[in-house]
Amino acid sequence: MVLLPQADGKPSAVLVRTEDGEETLSQPYERATTKRGAHGAPTVDKVDPDRLQRDNKLLFELMPPPAQRYTVYFEAGGIVLTAASQVAMNEALAAALARSGGEIVVTGHTDTVGTLARNDNLSLTRALQVRQLFLARDFPPNRIEAVGRGERELAVRTADEVDEPRNRRVTIEVR
Repeated sequence: MVLLPQADGKPSAVLVRTEDGEETLSQPYERATTKRGAHGAPTVDKVDPDRLQRDNKLLFELMPPPAQRYTVYFEAGGIVLTAASQVAMNEALAAALARSGGEIVVTGHTDTVGTLARNDNLSLTRALQVRQLFLARDFPPNRIEAVGRGERELAVRTADEVDEPRNRRVTIEVR
């Protein structure tokens, strides 16, 4: 087992367990090995990244491309996209259609104006609106998911009841 680096650079880890022990891989290119018939915990070392890619060229070629992220913004209090966001919508759709089996996750967000319940509803409504725009452009409905996060994941931290345009958004992840 070899732990590869994450495309976004975020840390990751994996637990490798055998009957006789376990080891955690937490650094890119750490490797856990066991000998057939041998007892004990896996042995951990590091592999050379260049050699790993050379020895497993086909596997690396088959890896899907990293996810692409787009953000669209909304006018205050509603579900109308800003004019500049139309360009991002077109780019996201083109990227999703260019991927074989590509799928989209649409996540709605709001600023802190209004109640939590209202913002939860508004964020989901925004996400569903963007989803509908993709469906209207013939993107397969079974390959797009819409969720709302309300004001829980602000792009710009603000106090309550602050009208912040950068928080009124939908993120589009094409994977």
